[in-house]
Amino acid sequence: MNFLHRLGPDPHANGLQTVALNGCPDIIALDTGDFAVIGIDITAKAQGRLPPTVGCGPDERVVLIPRKTLVLAKADIPAA
Repeated sequence: MNFLHRLGPDPHANGLQTVALNGCPDIIALDTGDFAVIGIDITAKAQGRLPPTVGCGPDERVVLIPRKTLVLAKADIPAA
């Protein structure tokens, strides 16, 4: 697995700041065709509140990314 490129703009472009100031949130395209997401781990808060058919396995995390991040990345996400 290799990281190819960010989807959407740099979260710190033009001097913008993110909550943690550490470069996240981000959505990154992988050479497998999948995507990696960097965001705030909200797994502990989400457990017990997820919809009935949604689960989070022991090797998974529920990650929050701001709406703005996903909306701005939309143009870079392939339709199929």
